[in-house]
Amino acid sequence: MSVDLFAGIAVRDYSGALAWYERLFGTPPTYVVSDTEALWEVTPHGSVVVELRPDRAGRAFHTLFVDDLDERVEAISARGIEPVDRETYGNGVRKIIYHDPEGNELGIGGGPA
Repeated sequence: MSVDLFAGIAVRDYSGALAWYERLFGTPPTYVVSDTEALWEVTPHGSVVVELRPDRAGRAFHTLFVDDLDERVEAISARGIEPVDRETYGNGVRKIIYHDPEGNELGIGGGPA
């Protein structure tokens, strides 16, 4: 069974969100769906979608797991975005938490250092 996942992030300020997520991901959107929606393919079957939806803005929380956590966090910091929190679980898994300007949460997790 193949599954495609679209993680939606609703925003009030679409142009500001585009700029922030471009810095977070280090690339422009993979697809600009419309003048109010853009999509980044983050895995072969997974995408993060940013969409102008003021009534739902600021409530999303998603976590992406990566193999190169330390390198990604360093690259994101170099682009001017710092985490709001860092968590380490009992099994050594780490999660780095970012909040966009509207309060949406995007965590990036990975194995032990």
